[in-house]
Amino acid sequence: MSGFVFSEKPIGIERGEGVYLYDTKGNEYLDFGASYACTPVGHCHPDVVDAATEQLQQLFYVQASYPHAARTALYQQLADVAPGDIDNVWLCNSGTEANEAALKFARHATGRSKIVATTRSFHGRTMGALATTWKDEYKTGFGPLAGAVEFVEYGDRDAMAEAVDDDTAAVIIEPLQGEGGINPVPKSYLQSVRVQTATSGAALILDEIQTGLGRTGELWAADKYDVVPDVLTTAKGLASGLPMGATLCRDWIAEDPGNHGSTFSGGPVVSAAAGATLDVIESESLPAHAAEIGAYIREGIETRMGDDVREVRGHGLMIGIEVKRGSNRLLRDLALNHDVLALPAGRTVLRLLPPLTVEEKHADALLDALEAVVA
Repeated sequence: MSGFVFSEKPIGIERGEGVYLYDTKGNEYLDFGASYACTPVGHCHPDVVDAATEQLQQLFYVQASYPHAARTALYQQLADVAPGDIDNVWLCNSGTEANEAALKFARHATGRSKIVATTRSFHGRTMGALATTWKDEYKTGFGPLAGAVEFVEYGDRDAMAEAVDDDTAAVIIEPLQGEGGINPVPKSYLQSVRVQTATSGAALILDEIQTGLGRTGELWAADKYDVVPDVLTTAKGLASGLPMGATLCRDWIAEDPGNHGSTFSGGPVVSAAAGATLDVIESESLPAHAAEIGAYIREGIETRMGDDVREVRGHGLMIGIEVKRGSNRLLRDLALNHDVLALPAGRTVLRLLPPLTVEEKHADALLDALEAVVA
């Protein structure tokens, strides 16, 4: 069997329920990775399953130029919960597509070409989004990429101020970096970037592919930082693991709705699943729950592991644990010897992105396993 695209893990997953995954041998795993934050309400939440199943029985697919109830409802849901005066929605199939659209929209709206991105950023793997991604290891062999991209140090206010000028179409930035190592920045930094882009006439694009949908303790990290961007992108768990992304825009960005498109934009089934996912996040108050359990986990790591880890950082249930030895070795130990699944974020950072439904008993099981492998 070919493994050309993905390197396979030695665990064959068969089914999931809540915060657990089960392999083909019947073993149960506590899922603290959620497949890179793709199952915010847990695996196979009954409300999401019911919504998707009901829609499957009525209509699999119709293109986006035909109005459909599930898609239309999702447009309104996303506009209602978006930060500030963002109320235009474009739907797609992934985070990288959402960012690709954001970059195109910004260049079209401003008539400029320059994009400012940051060190340690990750925005996707298509040619435009990849051009704004920092690490060379993602880009080697794929050049030339889209041009006119300038990188500045993440968190450096002066460097950002110098880079953003009258030629800048957009700044694209993660409010809390994921793939780069779970790196937060002060509220004042993002607010200063907001002022700089507004002053120069550039668009501020917040990449909330991983931080959105309650993960950081607010529905959007933008809310946590009191920043209203011109464009906000989201994906990952928007449809509980079915392929969906969204690019949310202010009016001045969305003046010409016909300049971009996608065959599978907002299909009926994924729209129904996304609508149900948003309903669950709101009805079960999952952002506030993520803030509470996330604080419990971070405190537990600092108390129980102390000097055995270099640093614990993040917000809500987006947590990075910087360790003193290779993260992949520890992750393998967690999975194969303690039945806990987590993720890397670089060579020395363990990344926790569990379903937002985890409870203290699950956090305690995680802490027991972490203490065993880290010490």
